Amino acid sequence: MGGDTVQLILAGIFLLFLVYLVGSIVLKPLKWIFKIIVNSFFGLLLLWAFNFFGSNFNFFIPLNWVTVLIAGFLGLPGLILLIFLRLVLGP
Repeated sequence: MGGDTVQLILAGIFLLFLVYLVGSIVLKPLKWIFKIIVNSFFGLLLLWAFNFFGSNFNFFIPLNWVTVLIAGFLGLPGLILLIFLRLVLGP
């Protein structure tokens, strides 16, 4: 009777470990996708604000998925990079 209880406890611990392992494997890509979406949203807001004020000087950066991702991932340095590329490469 005592051996069955130990086996049951060990099986329960193994099952909890397995659920934790599978959950971490499934949730990690979802965290990355959520982070990409949030950063892209802030990149879009950053570019929109720059284009709003840059329109006074007839200077803007096109809004597309590449510029939004660059501004989203890199933040302000990404926006400065986009401005520099726009100045160097021209319209």
